[in-house]
Amino acid sequence: MSSASWKRDFASGLVILVPLLVTAYIIVWIYSALAAVPLPVQDQTVELLGEVYNVSAPLRVALTLVIFVLVVFSLGYLMRTAFGDFIEDGIDRVMNQLPGLRVVYNASKMAVETVVSGADELQEPVKIETWQGMRMTAFKTGQTTEDGRDVLFLPTAPNITTGYVVEVEPDSYEETDERVEEALTRVLSAGFGEAENTSIPVDVAADDADGE
Repeated sequence: MSSASWKRDFASGLVILVPLLVTAYIIVWIYSALAAVPLPVQDQTVELLGEVYNVSAPLRVALTLVIFVLVVFSLGYLMRTAFGDFIEDGIDRVMNQLPGLRVVYNASKMAVETVVSGADELQEPVKIETWQGMRMTAFKTGQTTEDGRDVLFLPTAPNITTGYVVEVEPDSYEETDERVEEALTRVLSAGFGEAENTSIPVDVAADDADGE
């Protein structure tokens, strides 16, 4: 086996294994955090195939998720009322009086609103020419300025939570026919990945030469 062949096999294995390990780690971390929530759950044991298992942690996790869902639905129902608007305005006023924390509060609130809004404008990647002959990937926000310019979000790579808000003329950027997943994959991977092609390329000519 040549050096190029085993390097390609090793890289292909990493592409499959690393995302699975990261996903498993996040699931375990979330499960551990939920299991540590101080809820009044007594230790419960079950006997299965002659072995005794403590199921208090799974019960605590399930109860935490149920309470969280109920709280979310309750707050959502409350926010649709006039009293809910009053409470939200009060919370916004209080948080905006806290130096430093108000930036985190407003940024996280805007991020959640962006994710759950489902606006079609937020799902349109575009190309904008930032310098002579160089294009960058941006996304429509659906907002316009008073003088008719479109507001675009220009994310940084690979961290898309930071970037620039730019105001450009409608004819100063180029609309694309790609999906938002394709544009996000390109930005998140710093240009190395494509949404429809995540496999490691195989050099057929090199394999033929190795087999000879």
